[in-house]
Amino acid sequence: MLHVEKKVVGTLNKCYSLAMLHYQGKDHFLCAAEKSDPCYLISLDGKIEEKVWDGPGGAMTMVQVPGSDGQFLATRKFYSPDDSKEASIVIVTPRGKEDWEVRTLCDLPFVHRFDILQSNGKYYLIACALKSDHEYTGDWRFPGQVFVAELPSDLSCYDDEHQLALTSIKDGLLKNHGYYRHVDEDGNTSSIVSTDNGVFHVYPPKSAADSWRIEQLTDDAASDGLLLDLDGDGVEELCTFTPFHGNLAKIYRKENGKYQLVYTYPEELPFLHAIWGGELCGKNTWVFGHRSGKRQLLAITYENGAYTAQELDCGRGAANLMHYTYEGKDVLIATNRETDEIARYEVTKA
Repeated sequence: MLHVEKKVVGTLNKCYSLAMLHYQGKDHFLCAAEKSDPCYLISLDGKIEEKVWDGPGGAMTMVQVPGSDGQFLATRKFYSPDDSKEASIVIVTPRGKEDWEVRTLCDLPFVHRFDILQSNGKYYLIACALKSDHEYTGDWRFPGQVFVAELPSDLSCYDDEHQLALTSIKDGLLKNHGYYRHVDEDGNTSSIVSTDNGVFHVYPPKSAADSWRIEQLTDDAASDGLLLDLDGDGVEELCTFTPFHGNLAKIYRKENGKYQLVYTYPEELPFLHAIWGGELCGKNTWVFGHRSGKRQLLAITYENGAYTAQELDCGRGAANLMHYTYEGKDVLIATNRETDEIARYEVTKA
């Protein structure tokens, strides 16, 4: 069992995205809003340090530029699936206290998630567009894509008039919503992409002569997913939400080379969205939250031969989750979007 001590860091209208940021010799985290609201820089002990921007918001994803002192990339103007035609990825660079320069890296309509992966001494941008067009509210006739580019070490030349060119490596992805960075036991990074067409594992090139590789893990629809060895057998399970913004949390185990469904959380959880998986208090744990109904934050572990769930919080409605350690303790940060609450959970063994 886990013991949780919660602290409300602050209030932010429709708080949404989270990212770690190493800046001025210290680790901090960023929290940005879904709509036209601010982004804040926050200390690991939960104090708001400065405002990064007032708007325009629409920040679904933020990722630090590797090796930089506080520079990061962020999505901009993705406000909803039906209001994201003007979305882009921007470069955000600190110039002083509450003085952050924002420049365009590339326009990418409907870009929802992106990441920076490292392979063979190079960095790569991978960006997932939820769809490719729409003509009316709820229009899903135009499937999304996965785009990539090698990310240069110097981003100073990019702006509205000089943008990074992207290449599509996968199209036809209906409701291309879910993204999770996967790190293997050797520290190699890759991507778990979840769509209505199934879940895909995307690997960056291993050498200059290599190309991107895409492996389909399952053809079951998924809104989000990750790989994590919960049962301790040395093989990672696939943990997913289904369908899009859906109400079922499922676990698949790899058997005879294929992922087979072995567990479904016994209750429906409307609008599943927040997802994190990793070691929590010494044990691999899948933590997730849903944004409607009871709005629970739940943790699943494998205990005595069975998957076991524990409620960490309820009534809040998490959109995203992040984990770090602080003074030897595990900390979860949640953007509880439905209650405008940036929450810090210190988690210890009960």
